[in-house]
Amino acid sequence: MYIGEKLQALRKTKRISLTELSQKSGVQMATLSRIENKKMVGTLESHMQIAKALGIDVTELYQGLSQKNAIIDFGRDKNTDVFTHSDAASFEILTKNIMNKKMMPTLVRIEEGGKTNKEQANGGVEKFIFVLDGHVEININNQVFALHKYNTLYFDASLPHYFRNTGKGVVKLICVGTPVSL
Repeated sequence: MYIGEKLQALRKTKRISLTELSQKSGVQMATLSRIENKKMVGTLESHMQIAKALGIDVTELYQGLSQKNAIIDFGRDKNTDVFTHSDAASFEILTKNIMNKKMMPTLVRIEEGGKTNKEQANGGVEKFIFVLDGHVEININNQVFALHKYNTLYFDASLPHYFRNTGKGVVKLICVGTPVSL
């Protein structure tokens, strides 16, 4: 199954028209139509808006998708690796066979008031952050970046860095590192 087929099936199950989904999600109707007709796959942000409008978690939108369409390989099964970073933070690797990949996508969870340990990767390692939920400060080489839901940040991971939850509730963010660095 492809993302468009999954979207259309979920939309029809919920008895929501393309027009209504467009209004609820803020995603253009033409974009929704192109996704459903396999002309495009959309972006993570549009997928999150669509999932919210459908009243589902974004991971449900990706369940059962064809590996050929591998937009996102969440790898969310018994073999998912979760690393406790500190008492209040964890990293979940979102793909399998990570050492055979060119990038490492992780879901980072930081409890309210928590922070990750300071990291500093080898030279040449970069990270991209997409905040799914909450407010987070990212301290890179003693420079602080305040991010909130849907904000992004791209940085040189060879600089010392850590993440700190500055809001209420759990912070969730996608962190993609390249090349793979454990």
